[in-house]
Amino acid sequence: MTRLLISRPMTDAVRDRARAEFDTEIRDSNAPMTKEEMVTGLREFDVIMPSLGDAFSQEVFASAGETRCKLLANFGVGYNHIDVDAARDAGVAVTNTPGAVTDATADIAMTLLLMSARRAAEGERLVRSGKWEGWHPTQMLGLHVTGKHVGIVGLGRIGEAISRRCHFGFGMDVSYLARSDKDPGFPVRRSESAASLAEGVDFLVVAVPGGDETRHLIDSKVLAAMKPTAHLINVARGEVVDEEALIAALEAGAIGGAGLDVYEFEPRVPERLRRLDNVTLLPHLGTAAEEVRSAMGHMALDNVAAHAAGRNLPNAV
Repeated sequence: MTRLLISRPMTDAVRDRARAEFDTEIRDSNAPMTKEEMVTGLREFDVIMPSLGDAFSQEVFASAGETRCKLLANFGVGYNHIDVDAARDAGVAVTNTPGAVTDATADIAMTLLLMSARRAAEGERLVRSGKWEGWHPTQMLGLHVTGKHVGIVGLGRIGEAISRRCHFGFGMDVSYLARSDKDPGFPVRRSESAASLAEGVDFLVVAVPGGDETRHLIDSKVLAAMKPTAHLINVARGEVVDEEALIAALEAGAIGGAGLDVYEFEPRVPERLRRLDNVTLLPHLGTAAEEVRSAMGHMALDNVAAHAAGRNLPNAV
C-alpha cells in the first residue's frame, strides 16, 4: 500500500479517505515542515502531500539523496514553494489542485474589493470601539464600486472568475494584463504593462501565480501610476507585491487603499501595515470554506491514487 505523508491536518472527509485508501501519516502541526521533516519524508514515504510554506528546495532534495518519494501532491493551486526542476531531477513528480480554488478565491477578491472601497473593516473597528456617534451624511465616505473600472493582473482561471463577477455583478469595465489575448465572453481590454494597466483603473486586482517571474511585479512604479483614489487588491502571492513600496504608498495616501489576503513574508505582517486604517487585512482566507478545502484535498488524493495505480497524473505541473 502506498505510504503517504500529509503535511497538515485536513478536513474530516479528506483525512478519512486518505486513511482508507493509503498507509497515511498526518502531521498534527499547522506549522510548515522543517528541513529535517522534508528530508525524512522524501526518504521514507512514497508520496507527500505538502502545502503552502513547505519549502521543497533544491537544497532539500540534495540533502535527501536517493528518494523513496516519487510524487509531491501539492495541496493548493500555487506551487512556488516547490522547486519543480529540482524535484524532476530527483525523479519526483509534482501535482497541484487547479479549479477547486477558483470561485472561492474570486469571492475573497470581491470581499476585499468591497471592504476596501467602502471602508468596512475600519467601520467595524469603529463600532467595536464604542466610539461610534451615529449616522451622518459625511461619515466614512468611501468609493462607490458599481460602474467603476477594474484591472486584473493575470486573467487565468481565478482572474477570469473575478472579472466575471466585476462585469456582470457590478457593471464594471474590465482591463487585464496577461501574456496573450483573452476572450472570457464579454468585453475586456488588454494592457501592455502593469503600469499602463494601473494608471487607468479604479481597482487593481492581483491574481497571478507566485514565483521568480512575478516577484515584485507590483512595485513602486506601478503603485505610483495608480490613481490617488484607486485600491489595490492582492489574492495571489504576497511576494508579487513589493510590501515596503505598498506600505509607503498607503502611509503617504498615494492610493485610496488596499485589501490583502496574502503577505510577502507571511505569517509575519509588518506593524506599519497593521496600524494603517486604509488597508483591509485578512489571514489568507482565499479557499477557507469546508467544501472547498475538502475538494482540494480530494483532488490531491486523486493524484495520489493515479500515481499508486500507475496512471497518468490528472494535474501534473
